[in-house]
Amino acid sequence: MRKLAIIAMLALAGTLGLTACGKKSDEGQQTQQAAKLTRPTDMSNKSAWQAYLVQVLQSGDNMKGMTGDRPYVYYVSPSDDDNDTAERQRQLDNVSDTLARGVLPGNLMAFAGPDSSKTADLMISAFQDTKAGSLDKVIVVFIGDQADEQRVAEVIKPTGATFRFAQM
Repeated sequence: MRKLAIIAMLALAGTLGLTACGKKSDEGQQTQQAAKLTRPTDMSNKSAWQAYLVQVLQSGDNMKGMTGDRPYVYYVSPSDDDNDTAERQRQLDNVSDTLARGVLPGNLMAFAGPDSSKTADLMISAFQDTKAGSLDKVIVVFIGDQADEQRVAEVIKPTGATFRFAQM
């Protein structure tokens, strides 16, 4: 199961990396693309959610200023079944370990999932012990509901990271 989760995250990150290379400068196409963003209604349709969240991340200025090779995208599963709960715990451990080791300036970390409150909870747990100022020039994007934006922003702010919010 762990290998499957890692493969899914790598596939999502690879998709982001490849599609970021083909950005169009035509504003008309960007407007059309933004209009096509349709939030999936089935919380269990992981592939539809991942495709939607990639589009949200790429829209607007969410990736502006990223100089790293690729964004680091964390898809947070919405279900409360044992597998998803274990997957969220592994993600929390992974993100916490990454933050403890340090993230290089210019990198972008994006967090998203069908359940905004679960995504926010994971981010708060992961970032709460991060040293103040340790994420200078790192971009952290939270894709979620506005109701969760403030509580995530409060835990990110002391780290020195550039916080960006994208409405789902």
